[in-house]
Amino acid sequence: MLTKKQLFTRGMLDISPHMLSVIPFGIICGAIGVELGFDPYLVYAMSFIIFGGASQIVFLQLLSGGASGLVAATSVGVINSRHLLYGAVLSEYLEKLSFIKKLLISYVIVDQGFAESNKFFKKNKTEEYLHYHLIGTGCTMWVCWQIATLSGIILGSFVPEELGLKFAIPLTFIAIVIQDLKKIDHLIVMIVCGLSSLLFYDAPFRSYIIISPILALFVAALILRLKK
Repeated sequence: MLTKKQLFTRGMLDISPHMLSVIPFGIICGAIGVELGFDPYLVYAMSFIIFGGASQIVFLQLLSGGASGLVAATSVGVINSRHLLYGAVLSEYLEKLSFIKKLLISYVIVDQGFAESNKFFKKNKTEEYLHYHLIGTGCTMWVCWQIATLSGIILGSFVPEELGLKFAIPLTFIAIVIQDLKKIDHLIVMIVCGLSSLLFYDAPFRSYIIISPILALFVAALILRLKK
């Protein structure tokens, strides 16, 4: 049986390779927030509250583009809806914990942390303190993300406005999902989402950010049904 410290350390080590993509993304997020005209304190505070790269960038871009607060908040909710699945999958390993502990752990659960911890949980179901592995992955991500965001805010205050760092956002997302481009069904869903974003870009209240993923999810469900 592994101790709490050993499980926590294992979680840190398992998620460490993911920092190669997370840290640059955090720097870009901080820099973009400043470039979009938001106060550095607001950008950093948002990093604490939302704590999610895609969510933060979408929220900042929508607000700077004139979207209503309702649309911006709804978009973040849609993006983060995947965490419902994370919670459902991990629930069997966390069922003995108190509500407060589950609440605190849920704050630091991120995509990469969920993937690594879920893989570890399946192989080590007999361990008593499995949740410490999840805490290790989450805390490592949280600390690295906050440092990266702060670095980006500092960098953004020095980068000339004409440089236009906005182009870095799509490039970063492409780097993250590049492996999915090899899968035809994933590629089709991405193309549908991109084309629908262009088609509904002028929709009221910048609601294209909600319409596009909903259409893409519908196409994904249709593809899965056809596969069966």
